[in-house]
Amino acid sequence: MRYSEIVNKTILFVKEKLENAEGGHDWFHIERVYKNTLLIANGETCDIDIVKLGALLHDIADSKFHNGDETVGPKMAREFLESNNVDAETTQHVIDIIENISFKGGNTEKAFFSIELDIVQDADRLDAIGAIGIARTFNYGGFKNRPIYNPKIAPNLQMSKEEYKSNEAPTINHFYEKLLLLKDKMNTKTGKQIAQERHRYMEGFLSQFYAEWDGEL
Repeated sequence: MRYSEIVNKTILFVKEKLENAEGGHDWFHIERVYKNTLLIANGETCDIDIVKLGALLHDIADSKFHNGDETVGPKMAREFLESNNVDAETTQHVIDIIENISFKGGNTEKAFFSIELDIVQDADRLDAIGAIGIARTFNYGGFKNRPIYNPKIAPNLQMSKEEYKSNEAPTINHFYEKLLLLKDKMNTKTGKQIAQERHRYMEGFLSQFYAEWDGEL
């Protein structure tokens, strides 16, 4: 089977699996990451088939929605790829991307390295910042019934992976615990350039937010 057919089948598979997903981790998130991936890949030397499949399958079963189990997504992706006769090397590379893409508190060392992972990771992180990143953050905070902001609860920048996964702090804290850190964690030239503007947008939003919170505007 040609890779164009595999990609089309993967799109249909992901749309079906994420049909009722939370709004920040649904098919439209995958689609945006996929588009970001293609944009970044244009400036890099990479295996575009692995990049496409990695982008499409990177959040097929986010551990946040599976009781923290990080094995569900890779297992589901592997079963799908193997059932469609994708070669073992490509399948393993896609699984490695899925297993190493997430932020995990920012204090976890990557166990796998490739330009394809760098590209998909940047594309995913771009969707976590800027206007869409803000929207996704508050959507998830509402989904988890978290307070928007509590001045008495300071952000925790030294969380372990386990603490990060179980964190229930107000939504505004997430900007400091993750979103504002992503600009300096981008891997590719294109990813870094786009992240700069989205980072500035978030800083402007936070300034406006605090001014309104304090009754200054």
